[in-house]
Amino acid sequence: EVQLVESGGGLVQTGGSLRLSCTASEFTFDKHPIAWFRQAPGKERETVSCISSDGGTYYADSVKGRFTIASDNADNTLYLQMNSLKPEDTAVYYCAADYWGAAPCLLVPYDYWGQGTQVTVSS
Repeated sequence: EVQLVESGGGLVQTGGSLRLSCTASEFTFDKHPIAWFRQAPGKERETVSCISSDGGTYYADSVKGRFTIASDNADNTLYLQMNSLKPEDTAVYYCAADYWGAAPCLLVPYDYWGQGTQVTVSS
């Protein structure tokens, strides 16, 4: 059974940084689409960043230049480095993965999801 587990969330002040991690069991990130999503209270879930099976990356406009997605294939861990955090980044962050790599990561209907980790940015 595929399991994804996020960690690294927490409370941080505006301008601070956090690094989220996502580890997987029974799934290898290498050459598969993987993504970070977030959902704030009362808002729809949105794609924050993702990596396509060919290595291409996507960032939402709201996080470009501040967030960096990376996959460590040796440790089979997905990271999201978040810098210059803003209150509007407050949300539950989820990692997701899928075996279907025929489309760009932004278009993949992800089958596997973590339980989420809360990120709260205080003003």
